[in-house]
Amino acid sequence: MSQTLRTLVLRANALFLTVASTAAALLADIPGIFFARGPLASIGQNAPQAGIGFLEAHGLALIFGVLFWRASSAYTWHFTSVAVHLLLGTCNLIFWEFFVSTDSLAMGYVTTSLHWLFVVLQLAAAAALARGTRKGDSPLFRSA
Repeated sequence: MSQTLRTLVLRANALFLTVASTAAALLADIPGIFFARGPLASIGQNAPQAGIGFLEAHGLALIFGVLFWRASSAYTWHFTSVAVHLLLGTCNLIFWEFFVSTDSLAMGYVTTSLHWLFVVLQLAAAAALARGTRKGDSPLFRSA
C-alpha cells in the first residue's frame, strides 16, 4: 500500500468521523437531550443525564476526525485509528439495543460497518508500513 493510499485511508477515516459525529450531535444528541425531540427524545425525557455519554463520545470522535485529517501516514496514527474504531464499533455492538429502541437501525448498520471497515483498512496500512521498514528500524516511530 503506497503512502498516498495510506494517507487517503486516514483522510476517509477523518471525513467519516467528522461528518458522523457532527450529525449525531446536532441531529440526535442535542435535540434529544435538551429538547426531548428526535431519536433520543425518550432518553432526554427519562434520563437526560445520559446525554453526557453521547456528547462526549461524539465530541471525541470529532476531535479524532480532525487529528486524523492532519496526521501523517505513520504507524502510530494508523494504530490510534484502529483503537478508536475498535472502541466505537465494539460499543455499538454491545449496546445494539440502543439503535433498536431509538428506531435508528439504519444508522447503526452504517456506522458500525464503517467502524469495522476502518479497523481493517488501518491495520492494512500499518502492516504495509511495517513491511516497508528496514531491519532494525522500529515501525512505531517511523513517520512515513
